[in-house]
Amino acid sequence: MVVLLFPMRLRSRYFAIAASLFFVLAGQAFIPLLGVEDDEALFGMAFLKPRYSATIRIGHSTLPLMIMTYLGTLKAWIYRPILKWFHPGAWSLREPMLLAGALSIWLFYLLLKRMAGERAAIIGSILLATDSVYLLTTCFDWGPVTLQHLLIIGGLWLLLRFYQEQTSGSLAAGAFLLGLALWDKALAAWMLSGMGIAALLLFWRQIRGLITWRRAAICVAAFLLGSLPLWTYNVRNDWATFRGNFHRTFSEFPGKTEVLRVTLNGQGLLGYLAAEDSGTAPPHQPSGALQNVSARIAALSGEPRHHLGLYALGSAILLIPFAGRDGRRALLFALIAMSVAWVQMAITANAGGAVHHTILLWPLPQLVVAVSFAAASERLGRAGKPLICAVVAVLAVSGVLLTNEYYYKMFRNGPTSLSWSEAIFPLNTYVQTLPATNVYCLDWGILDSLRYLSWGRLPLVGSDARFTKQELTAEDHEAIAKIVSNLGNLYVAHAKEVEIFPDNQRFLILAAASGYRPDRLAVIDDSFGHPTFEVYRLVPASQ
Repeated sequence: MVVLLFPMRLRSRYFAIAASLFFVLAGQAFIPLLGVEDDEALFGMAFLKPRYSATIRIGHSTLPLMIMTYLGTLKAWIYRPILKWFHPGAWSLREPMLLAGALSIWLFYLLLKRMAGERAAIIGSILLATDSVYLLTTCFDWGPVTLQHLLIIGGLWLLLRFYQEQTSGSLAAGAFLLGLALWDKALAAWMLSGMGIAALLLFWRQIRGLITWRRAAICVAAFLLGSLPLWTYNVRNDWATFRGNFHRTFSEFPGKTEVLRVTLNGQGLLGYLAAEDSGTAPPHQPSGALQNVSARIAALSGEPRHHLGLYALGSAILLIPFAGRDGRRALLFALIAMSVAWVQMAITANAGGAVHHTILLWPLPQLVVAVSFAAASERLGRAGKPLICAVVAVLAVSGVLLTNEYYYKMFRNGPTSLSWSEAIFPLNTYVQTLPATNVYCLDWGILDSLRYLSWGRLPLVGSDARFTKQELTAEDHEAIAKIVSNLGNLYVAHAKEVEIFPDNQRFLILAAASGYRPDRLAVIDDSFGHPTFEVYRLVPASQ
């Protein structure tokens, strides 16, 4: 950090480049540690069998538009050419998102440089790159959130560039990226509305001075073009995105406030992606130089539970009065946008209550800290540079130490959540060796992962809703009898001790009622020796 003492004009970009490179390199350590989670691989349903997506037919081509009412197929379109060249696996799944995350850090640097100067840009890029939760949610991208960050940061930078230079190309490109963000995931409306309200409240006079009919037409057209698949889908499906995804509730405020807190201080994924020491299974011992160094750092640092991000944000808010007029406006813009977006999360039932929701507010917390700290340090004259160097160094080191703690816990204990189990890899290898008419996946967390890892080659079938019905019709019994009597079918479920939903147990009861019993072929353990998956066929009970 001492290089900050030299002229920033010559060196600021190198800090942003170094921050982006650190982000990518840190991510490499995490890529192989966890299995492929269903939501992380959800995009595969747009192109890989079995396909489940809303489509539109143009000529002889059928194009996927939406995976769910609120989730578009942008990520699928990006990965389709990538996975023609690279074998589907953990590296090909996660490396592109890490690179997208690094690009978002670079764009954040450019945004802050235009908004508040080079000192703020350096601080912001360093803080974002060393934020543990930003790294992990980007690398594993089960939200998905990575493209949201990239598109919104890029769109905001381009719109600020338009505001400063009044170039129509920047206006069109910025609006287009924000439209893409809305198509990628309709929850982008939280951040887009927050930024829109903040801009109108703080910059209405400047916006009004820039508006012409031509510019308004360019902005609206570019935004609609970027989000065109979303609107096409809704026109054809009675506006399903906007009818079924918002149910208001105020009862979830306390829990969501706590999630926001643990996201801001970085500890929100401890006990989820990284399991705590449980004593139920022998932990993995460090293997190789990197893991040995990580274990040593964890011991020396006292195995930290959080970084200093929340304290930094609180301090930055207290320092707002010391920022200049432009600095205060930038800070108020970020705080209003963040508040409006989070309130929408907080009052939406069954959304906004997990880290992969609250992380959508990023990088606004880092923007507040960067702009406020940079402005305060500039008021201190010559003492400001060494002081801000020390403060940023402490904040960055606290983030790196927490990131190391995540790495240490992951290789030592694995994930807490069964859906991240690395046993999915040997399961995929094993199932592909077996002939099967259909492969029934009898619990959540199996089908999407196997679809991706097998690149659509397995004849996968999801769990049938009839398996869990309380009362079955004659038609239901007939359909189930047809399934269980097909001895070429293969069944994959979680081990009974760790199943997520009871679909498999209910199915076995129905099979027994039809005169069939399971013939277990294999139990797939994870690397800690925990039984995780079981694979079986059905045979007549008399055998």
